[in-house]
Amino acid sequence: MKKIGIADTTFARYDMYESVVDELSKTGTGFEIERYTVPGIKDLAIACQKLINSGCDMIMALGMPGAEPIDKQCADQASKALLYVELKHDTHIIEVFVHEDEAEEGLADLADKRAREHALNAYDLLFRPERLEEKAGQGEREGHPDVGPLR
Repeated sequence: MKKIGIADTTFARYDMYESVVDELSKTGTGFEIERYTVPGIKDLAIACQKLINSGCDMIMALGMPGAEPIDKQCADQASKALLYVELKHDTHIIEVFVHEDEAEEGLADLADKRAREHALNAYDLLFRPERLEEKAGQGEREGHPDVGPLR
């Protein structure tokens, strides 16, 4: 049985965890989910490390940075810390960040769609890597319309 860890924050204005769980429940079986919730985006790296240490095979890090310059700086720091944990433990961490200034309207829809599409990516990485290979170079965008390949 594979284990998918989901780290999320109380700072986020949308519960992407529920979107991920709902999407994964429609996708397949053979996994269990472990959740670890932290206050803010800079806390996600330690949450992911704890999830890896508890036996998770794959992690999704869900966060919603604000629109202010300091929020962008925090998101950059959090992203670098997630990369460090990912490399240190040789375990995929799918970063699912939705910045509050990405959409003037429909931010909840964007967060839901991005979380769901990345849930499928996580599932495919664990169980169906050939599906990702088929999509390579196709210009897919999680949460936004796909842009398609150059040729």
